[in-house]
Amino acid sequence: MSGQPPVRVLLVDDQELIRTALSMVMADIEDVDVAGEAGTGEEAVRLAAELSPDVVVMDIRMPGMDGIEATRRITEAEPEARVVVLTTFDDDAYVYGALRAGASGFLVKDMALDDIIAAVRVVAAGDALIAPSVTRRLIHDFAARPEPVAKRRELRGITDREREVLTLVGSGLSNAEIAAELCISVATAKTYLTRLLTKLDARDRVQLVIMAYEAGLVSVRQ
Repeated sequence: MSGQPPVRVLLVDDQELIRTALSMVMADIEDVDVAGEAGTGEEAVRLAAELSPDVVVMDIRMPGMDGIEATRRITEAEPEARVVVLTTFDDDAYVYGALRAGASGFLVKDMALDDIIAAVRVVAAGDALIAPSVTRRLIHDFAARPEPVAKRRELRGITDREREVLTLVGSGLSNAEIAAELCISVATAKTYLTRLLTKLDARDRVQLVIMAYEAGLVSVRQ
């Protein structure tokens, strides 16, 4: 990573202890820099506009403006903004709202700090990330919710193979698992993913998951 500027992070959490812990860890990492800290959603929106961080690590439950609304405002003001929500296992309903608001993924607060740092790097590089320990449960629950099926999304301009890949992405499979399922190389799976992002004008993998459900490609049984 040498030669590249550090990933600039905005930490947002109403608990100062959590912000301090993350900030202290990041202070010792060469390729990550804490650009600012916010304790409220309102402050997060303001600082995101002022500082233009690479990644915003966003708490969900905060007094006043919550993390979902703050995420929506940040991503609407700057479509390239990368927001990762930091939550607890009982926040599933909030997580769905955050993903729809434009978040690039979510982490859980009991993850190891090293894993959180690694996730920040992944999102800063342009990918999306959902905590592996809860990915499939959340995707399954997402499919069972009534909101996605209220309006069926139409997918235009993609090939049958790309539709297959999108279905597997929606099922929570990684690039390696998609490659194994379709008997193709991981590099080819990544190429299909890149094409889907471009053709469907999706910001990241998380948005593709949502699109797969809205298009009815993935059933609740999966």
